[in-house]
Amino acid sequence: MAKKLTKRMQNLINKVDCKKIYDITTASATVKSLASAKFDETVEVALSLGVDPRHADQMIRGAVVLPNGTGKSVRVAVFAKGAKADEAKAAGADVVGDEDLADQIKNGDLNFDMVIATPDMMALVGKVGRILGPKGLMPNPKTGTVTMEISKAVSNAKSGQVNYRVDKKGIVHAPVGKASFDAKKLEENIIALVKNINKQKPASAKGKYIKNATLSLTMSPSLTLDAQALMDLK
Repeated sequence: MAKKLTKRMQNLINKVDCKKIYDITTASATVKSLASAKFDETVEVALSLGVDPRHADQMIRGAVVLPNGTGKSVRVAVFAKGAKADEAKAAGADVVGDEDLADQIKNGDLNFDMVIATPDMMALVGKVGRILGPKGLMPNPKTGTVTMEISKAVSNAKSGQVNYRVDKKGIVHAPVGKASFDAKKLEENIIALVKNINKQKPASAKGKYIKNATLSLTMSPSLTLDAQALMDLK
């Protein structure tokens, strides 16, 4: 039996033209009008890509620092020793350690949103990979989270870096701000994200790269974006 829509959701659906293809500017303004929760809802982009994630060369993964941030305070954990640990602390990392940080994770204490590691720490990080991986926290060179440039990595994380990865269905989900953001700031963030994803297009991918795209809030119906216009962003 189909679940009955709440009055709130029905009212939101009535505000959306389900047949309309929105440009980024219009969508950014419209999505703000759909805010109805008692908290500052996250604005999310979903892109259905013409890739097959089963092939390693079509596993789209990357990171981008959004020009206007994500609107979220990010807690950063860093695996590092010695001078690099000091560098991480000076840059504002919330948790810094090596064996002690690994033990913390094993004990279920994951009070952070992003994990960064120096290359020499990856053998240790690998021991907690089964915990970090499913939560999307495993450091990776492609997202700039395995690096010797610790200060820069921590700064990027704190400034609004978004790590994205295509799922098994070929879809990328990524936050681009909050409902409280100005529409122009949302638009700028969306453009930055899509440009970065466009750069990741594998040579082996055939056909249309961005097949479908939507923009939505945490608790709202989706707006359909102009996929061709997104692909044209370079």
